[in-house]
Amino acid sequence: VQLQASGGGLVQAGDSLRLSCVASVRTFSSYAVAWFRQAPGKEREFVSAVTWSGGSTDYADSVKGRFTISRDNAKNTVYLEMNNLKPEDTAVYYCAAEKVMFTRRSSDWDYWGQGTQVTVSS
Repeated sequence: VQLQASGGGLVQAGDSLRLSCVASVRTFSSYAVAWFRQAPGKEREFVSAVTWSGGSTDYADSVKGRFTISRDNAKNTVYLEMNNLKPEDTAVYYCAAEKVMFTRRSSDWDYWGQGTQVTVSS
């Protein structure tokens, strides 16, 4: 499974961005997908995840109400809509895929994309 994350950029506080994660796999609907982020000097942290069918989602408390995860299995793509961005959202954002587990632990996710930089200025 290969994942390609895109959509990052430099924005101001309060702006919005939409990240995309495109998977190169025939059975994309068999994989749950998550977004993690890592800021300089910090550990990688969970942001959000969506189940295989898109029926269930999970969000970190820090982004709940501002970020929305969704998926389009016909396009092999998962989106992360990020609204009301804050400087503390600045990080490299990674998407990850997993066939069996659905957790917030990065070590449980088997497949990773290369990351896309999000920078939010105050």
